[in-house]
Amino acid sequence: MPHVAPSRRWACPSAILVATNLNDLDHLVPFAIMYARASSARLILLHVLSSSGRVAVDAAGMPYYDPSLAVDFAVKTLEPWRAMAHRENLTCDLLVREGSPSRQVADAVRQFNIDCVFLGTRSRSKVSKLLIGSVAEQVLRSVNLPVITVGPEARLEVGSTDRKEVVLHATTLRETSSPSAALAYQIAAIQKRKLVLLHVLPPVDEMVRDGLPTGLDSTATQELRILAEEVGALAPAPQAEVELHVAHGNPSIEILAASVEMHASLIVLGATQRPALQSLTRDRTVYRVLAHARCPVLTLRDPLGVATADDFEELTSHL
Repeated sequence: MPHVAPSRRWACPSAILVATNLNDLDHLVPFAIMYARASSARLILLHVLSSSGRVAVDAAGMPYYDPSLAVDFAVKTLEPWRAMAHRENLTCDLLVREGSPSRQVADAVRQFNIDCVFLGTRSRSKVSKLLIGSVAEQVLRSVNLPVITVGPEARLEVGSTDRKEVVLHATTLRETSSPSAALAYQIAAIQKRKLVLLHVLPPVDEMVRDGLPTGLDSTATQELRILAEEVGALAPAPQAEVELHVAHGNPSIEILAASVEMHASLIVLGATQRPALQSLTRDRTVYRVLAHARCPVLTLRDPLGVATADDFEELTSHL
């Protein structure tokens, strides 16, 4: 199983882009600040305006074009969060642009040499709708670097604890999970956290019925050991403490349950390889974890089958 060593800058970023719709700042920015502190990264808070946000109403109730109104509002809303970052001795800049959010994020990534993107997500009840929001989906599919999503159920733990913080990497044990496993290992090593490698097998009764070994007797455990050895060999010092876990059942349920039980501070997932125009919402495991995790979720795309910003125009109907 060949492995690809991720850029060290992904594990120890120097520039982090936080893309916000202004409604997710209270649970998005604190996590970004915490992540930036580990490497003294520069933060850039980005808000993208729609054209409708630039229309104002006069005293008579008549709409008129005011290009500065929405910009001023966004800057005033973002300013307290920049001040919070400054109190943590972090460099933080504000960026307000107009246009397609995914395009503006992609442009900012190139312009500022971004190493990691933070996004807020929202959960939706209807199966036919995107679970995390179409803007987040477009960004996940259009940038080739780690994307950390923070859902509405994510909260920072308050107070000190004697537990060692955990990075949970849920792996399919397919070749495409290798770069994300290597990145998870580097993050755990650099931030002095424990790495837990988790693989979810089918329900026990199904495997017993098919005469397959289960749990720690399964071949998955041996493959997890090999994975741990290979990503450890790729990573420079320091080394990370690694635990192996095999669970049975529904993947998204087991990943979410394990993250809660282990008090994971970060979940790392490798995005499965799919054609450019095939919606990630078909991978229900990834999207249910993104929408409902109680901690940030880092997703690293498979580098094959790269899509361009033009590939996402048909998704804008979901906005």
